[in-house]
Amino acid sequence: MQGNGPHAMLEEAVSELYDGSLPGKLPSRWELFSDVAIMPRGSFEGPDWDQDETLWEAVARALGVERLARMGEVSGEFRESGVEMLLGEDDWVVRRESGVDYGYAMTRCMFSAGNVNERRRMGEVAGEGEVIVDLYAGIGYYTLPALVHGGASVHACEWNPEAARALRWGLEANGVEGRCVVHEGDNRVTAESLEGAADRVILGLLPSSEEGLGAALRVLAHGGGTLHVHGLAPSKDHAPWVAGVLSPVSDARPGSTIGHALTRVKSYAPHWDHVVLDISVA
Repeated sequence: MQGNGPHAMLEEAVSELYDGSLPGKLPSRWELFSDVAIMPRGSFEGPDWDQDETLWEAVARALGVERLARMGEVSGEFRESGVEMLLGEDDWVVRRESGVDYGYAMTRCMFSAGNVNERRRMGEVAGEGEVIVDLYAGIGYYTLPALVHGGASVHACEWNPEAARALRWGLEANGVEGRCVVHEGDNRVTAESLEGAADRVILGLLPSSEEGLGAALRVLAHGGGTLHVHGLAPSKDHAPWVAGVLSPVSDARPGSTIGHALTRVKSYAPHWDHVVLDISVA
C-alpha cells in the first residue's frame, strides 16, 4: 500500500514485525478519539498473529495513540460493552461530542458513535423547563444533551452501577447536576415515585425498549406529552414495528389523540434498522 495515510502507516508498521509480509488481514476501520483507538471485533485474531505488546505498541504508534482496545460483544443484564484493552490498563475515557462531555469505563459501559445525530436531536427537542424521564439513561447518552442544550430537568433511571457512576461524572463535568436526579436501580421500581411527572419520556434501550412502555405511560403527565421509543425494525418495512408500539399506547390512553413520527438512527445489523418512534399523546 502506497501513501502516508493511517492505513498505509498501519500496514508499514505491522509488516515490519513480520519481515515485510502480513500474517492476516488488517482492519480497514477503527474508532479514534482522545488517546485511544478501538479496533473492530476480530482484529488481529487468528493463529498467525503474535498478540503481544510489541504488536500493540506498533499499531498504537502507527495510529498516533497511547492506548489500544478491541470491540467485544455486548452482554449481560447490564449491557456491558465487552471492549478488551490491548495496550494500557486505564479504561476510563472522555468523549466530547456536540459540546457535551461523556466519561465512562469503556470495558464496562457502552457508547455507540453511530447514535450521534439522535443524541444531538434530544438536545434540540427538549424544551426549556420541561421535565424529562429517561428510563434507560446509561452514561447519559440522551440525558446530557437534553440538560446541556435543552434546558430541561431530568429524572435519569439507570440500574448498571458503572453506568450510573459515569452518568454522575458527566452531570458534574457538564455543570448540570443541579437539574438532574439519578434514580439508581430497576426502573420498574424507581419510576413508581414519578407518576404523572414527565412532559417527555425517553426509552433508549436496544434491542427493544417496549417492555418499558408501561412505566413510561405511568410517568407521562396525565394531560399528555411525548414518548421516544427506541427499537429494531426490519429495514424493508418499519410499519409493523410501528403498529406494534402504537397499539399498547392507544389501549392505555383511550380517548387520547395519538400522533407519531419515525426517525431512522442507523443500520444496526443486516436487514435491521435502529429506529426511534416519537409518540405524542394529547
